[in-house]
Amino acid sequence: MNNLPQKYDEASRPIGVFDSGVGGLTVVKELNRLLPNERIIYFGDTGRVPYGNKSRETIIHYSLQVAYFLMKKKIKMLVIACNTASSVSLPTLKRHFHIPIIGVIEPGAKAAIENTSTNNIGVIGTLGTVKSNAYKKALKKISRKVNVYQDPCPLFVHLAEDGWNKNKIARMVADEYLKNLKGKDLDTLILGCTHYPLLKEVIQSSVGNKVALIDSGKETAKEVKRILDKRHLLNSRKLTEKNHSIFYVSDFPHKFKEVSQRFLSKELKHVHKVKL
Repeated sequence: MNNLPQKYDEASRPIGVFDSGVGGLTVVKELNRLLPNERIIYFGDTGRVPYGNKSRETIIHYSLQVAYFLMKKKIKMLVIACNTASSVSLPTLKRHFHIPIIGVIEPGAKAAIENTSTNNIGVIGTLGTVKSNAYKKALKKISRKVNVYQDPCPLFVHLAEDGWNKNKIARMVADEYLKNLKGKDLDTLILGCTHYPLLKEVIQSSVGNKVALIDSGKETAKEVKRILDKRHLLNSRKLTEKNHSIFYVSDFPHKFKEVSQRFLSKELKHVHKVKL
C-alpha cells in the first residue's frame, strides 16, 4: 500500500520529448491525441539543427545535454523524436538513465513488418537517416525476409516547414523523389522523418493507394502508451491549462512558434529559449 502514493506521483510527471528542431512536434500531436492526460515537455535543439550532418560523437554529446536538461524537469519517460538521434544516441541514453527511453525508428519498423504482405518495404527520410541504414537494420532485425528500398527526400523538410505541403510544387517534388520506388512492388512505405506526415497527401497520391504509409510518430505514440500502461505510469488526472505542455528551444523561439502551428494545428503561447 505504501507504494501507491509514490507511483501516483510518478505517473503525474511529464513525458520528455526531444528533436533537433520542429519535426518532433508531429510526435507531440499524436501523443496529445492518444494520451490527453499527459503533460509534455518538449525540447527542440533549433540552435544546432540539423543533426544529420554532424559526427556520431557530436550527436551523442548533444543528445546527452538535452536529456540531462529534460531529466532535471523530473520526466517519467524520454522520447527521442529525431530519426538521426534515435539511430545514433539511443543505446548511450539507455545506459545513462533509468527511465523508459524510446526512439522513433523501432516502432515504425515494427508496424511496417506487421503491415507488409509482399515483404517489399520502402523507406524515405533525410539523407542522414537513409545513409545510416537505421530503418533497414531495424527491419532486418525483425525479419530477414524483407526487402528494403530507400530513397532520401531532403526537400520535404523545407516544404513542410514552409507550409508548401499540398501545392503543385509539393506534388512535383514527390513524384520526382518517389519515381524510383514505384517499380518495386511496395505495399508499405515508412515515412522516416517526423516532418513527412505533413506531406502525407501528396506522398500517398504519388505512390498510389495500394501502398500503406507508416507514420513513425503515430507508431511511437502507440508504443509510449503501451510502455506507460505496462509500468502503471499513465496519468489518470485530467490536465488543466495551467499545467499543460511546455516547449523549450536552444534558439529562434519566434520562428519555432510560427512553424509549430503547421505541425500542431494550434498556436503555442509560450516557447522558452534556454542555454544548455
